[in-house]
Amino acid sequence: MRLCIVCGGRSAEHEVSLLSAKNVIAAADPAKFDVTVVGIDKQGTWHLYAPESFLCHPDDPTRISLAKPLADVALVSMKGKAALVRLGGRGRAIPVDVVFPVLHGTYGEDGAIQGLIRMANVPCVGCGVASSANCMDKEITKQVLVHAGVPVARFVIAAAHEQDTFDTDDAIRRLGLPLFVKPARLGSSVGVAKCHSSSELRNALTDAFRYDTKVLLEEFVQGREIECAVLGNERPRASVPGEVIPRRDFYSYAAKYLDADGAELRAPADLDLPTVARVQQLALRTYKAMQCSGMARVDMFLRADGSLVINELNTIPGFTKISMYPRLWNLSGIPYPALIEELVNLAIASFQTEAALLTDYHAQ
Repeated sequence: MRLCIVCGGRSAEHEVSLLSAKNVIAAADPAKFDVTVVGIDKQGTWHLYAPESFLCHPDDPTRISLAKPLADVALVSMKGKAALVRLGGRGRAIPVDVVFPVLHGTYGEDGAIQGLIRMANVPCVGCGVASSANCMDKEITKQVLVHAGVPVARFVIAAAHEQDTFDTDDAIRRLGLPLFVKPARLGSSVGVAKCHSSSELRNALTDAFRYDTKVLLEEFVQGREIECAVLGNERPRASVPGEVIPRRDFYSYAAKYLDADGAELRAPADLDLPTVARVQQLALRTYKAMQCSGMARVDMFLRADGSLVINELNTIPGFTKISMYPRLWNLSGIPYPALIEELVNLAIASFQTEAALLTDYHAQ
């Protein structure tokens, strides 16, 4: 099967994507997958690579980058079949059976790449356009989950055009201190700050608006950080839960990817069986409420009183060597190579379901 891995991207999480792609490629069974790599540079250009030579400094998260490409390419539909076409007309088109977007953040998890892949008429690993876009937007996620009766933290939204008039004192009255400031449509804790005062809040808003035009202010939830991996389409399954124990003020971008001592990752989490069951049930409720398919990692807080509060969903979770998603499935009986194969099979099944729908209408 011809599997196209797409990585990089015009996003603040470009380097994280490269780290994840390296691990996905290493886990893909060469007896089952003929892997082609497309690396998207920071200007948005698509480049073709061989899987064994697409990275510079692959073992250094601070220096990792795309190598010199073989060619510039575009993903197109040719006579109803997806293919990578070299720009400039040189060389044959490369057929593609499935695309696995290992892209984090903007243009990767927000439905943009999913829509392009769908228009190219090829199966796409992971969530579809709508669920990707909705899960990427923290405000929309919360609104949907509130409507579904899923517990979430209290929040306030700030828009860039209101930045000069935004009432920070009112936000503090409503949410208390400390509180978190988060770009509404980024992940990996990029631009996230924990604020203990009005002045810190104003500075954090200024910084967050560098990354997004919409910013989420969220109450601080005192509790353990629990993560649960979910896999599947109509009948999803939940993994054993894991736990993130930050050694800093919170689980920042640096703690996730640059600082080996930034957090302790416990997999599985030290939870009693009834709590494990409640975590898994809430993860599945959340996944279904957001109409996810393929995969997602559901992050939540476990308060001291035993209550659970959803933090967020990651529709393309990290696949780095320390990432929870593949680790949790390995502990749940699905090793990394089998996980990649199942994700591909789920993408094909979802594609076939959509392909069976009528695309024309003749009035009677």
